[in-house]
Amino acid sequence: MFSPSLLDRRGFLGNVYTALAGIGLGHLSGRDMFASDAAWAPGQGKTHFPPKARRVLQIFCPGAASHMDLWEHKPALDKMHGQPLPGEENLVSFQGKNGALMKSPWAFAPAGESGKMFTSLLPHMSQHVDDIAFVHSMTSKTNTHGPGCVFMNTGHTTEGFPSTGAWMSYALGSANDNLPTYVAIPDIRGEPPNGKANWSNGFLPARHQAIMMSSHQPIRNLQRPGSITADEESASRKLLEQLNQRHAEANPGQSELLARISAYELAARMQLSAPEVSDLASESAAVHKMYGTGDTNKLKAGYARNCLLTRRLLERGVRYVNLYCASRASGVDGLLNWDAHKTLKPDYERHGPVFDQPTAALLSDLKKSGLLEDTLVLWTTEFGRMPTHQAGTTGRDHNPDGFTCWMMGAGVKGGISYGATDEFGRRAAENITTVWDFYATVLHLLGYDHTKLTWYHNGLDRRLTDVHGHVIDPLLA
Repeated sequence: MFSPSLLDRRGFLGNVYTALAGIGLGHLSGRDMFASDAAWAPGQGKTHFPPKARRVLQIFCPGAASHMDLWEHKPALDKMHGQPLPGEENLVSFQGKNGALMKSPWAFAPAGESGKMFTSLLPHMSQHVDDIAFVHSMTSKTNTHGPGCVFMNTGHTTEGFPSTGAWMSYALGSANDNLPTYVAIPDIRGEPPNGKANWSNGFLPARHQAIMMSSHQPIRNLQRPGSITADEESASRKLLEQLNQRHAEANPGQSELLARISAYELAARMQLSAPEVSDLASESAAVHKMYGTGDTNKLKAGYARNCLLTRRLLERGVRYVNLYCASRASGVDGLLNWDAHKTLKPDYERHGPVFDQPTAALLSDLKKSGLLEDTLVLWTTEFGRMPTHQAGTTGRDHNPDGFTCWMMGAGVKGGISYGATDEFGRRAAENITTVWDFYATVLHLLGYDHTKLTWYHNGLDRRLTDVHGHVIDPLLA
């Protein structure tokens, strides 16, 4: 029954605060409750159709790794080295005027049964060409590193949108009880351009952002403070468990609040599981040698340890791992990442060996263990580089009009090259492909229709592929 006091001015003002609190709680939890009643409920491991892949490894090389020096052979550059780029003799790009065409400093040779022309800079990676589907016709919307990295990771050039891993966390939920669903592993040299925006949850609930960890940087705030003993912590957990149980019994339908309790319990379990997964010493000497974790090159050894950590995370049920090889821009172009504006050859002869052996070892390990059968591996960078050298330098400038990404593993047809840039590598010319097409294909392999994986935000049903994207069918096995 209504109390008369609720209808007068004093009663209304006295109760409006609790009413607004209830509205706020309803807004926060409504999405979760709606999802649980829907025909397709996210976060339950359910998909729109049977998936080929159950987890994803995305290897990212920040700095715009050069497609015509790593992945796409351009014989015309060898023939016309030193001559102007036809039709663009006075080209001005990101850092200014361009010089003549410049051939790759590294020879290309056929590799694998497919005979793919492959750079001599990456001899270990050449053994995997028959398992890789190269996409040579990628394009970007920006020629700037920060927005380019964010665009490749989120499908949008501005910050504030969920990363691909966050979408996967939202869609699939966790495949383990003791580790995060989504992990980002920054390079020993630092974070990529625009940092944590590359693995942000955006407007999705905060639990879908990546947990940062690496072999050189354990998860922060995970260790027990020295002022608290193990017995005290154990007693505190038991008391908290009793309080949570009483709350659950008193509120039998509050599933959204129970989910938040579970998140804190996961953090507690990670105090035991995270140190175990990070314990690389348990791996054999042969494995460490294969990856190169003891290499005298400290950058290579650091990245190799991160590759080994990646395999351990994937085999323990982590859904999505972002593995970075190189970091942000610096005062010296090309020093910390693949941004070789001034000295391409010395820069890539520094970065290539860091990337080559450890990455090839990780792919071999995934294949040998059988994980590659349901793991989708992606290699990405933010855009490509010019076929010319920058005026007055021996480096290449930014090129968003054509570059290469690739994928391999679950559901992917290996040993193929899809699309191409023109004869010089300047622009995508055959089967022009967007970031949205690339991720529409990724979602398809994970069992999702990319147009139906959405989240309502600011009046729109947002999605990873924005309002674009088509599945690249030739890449599918």
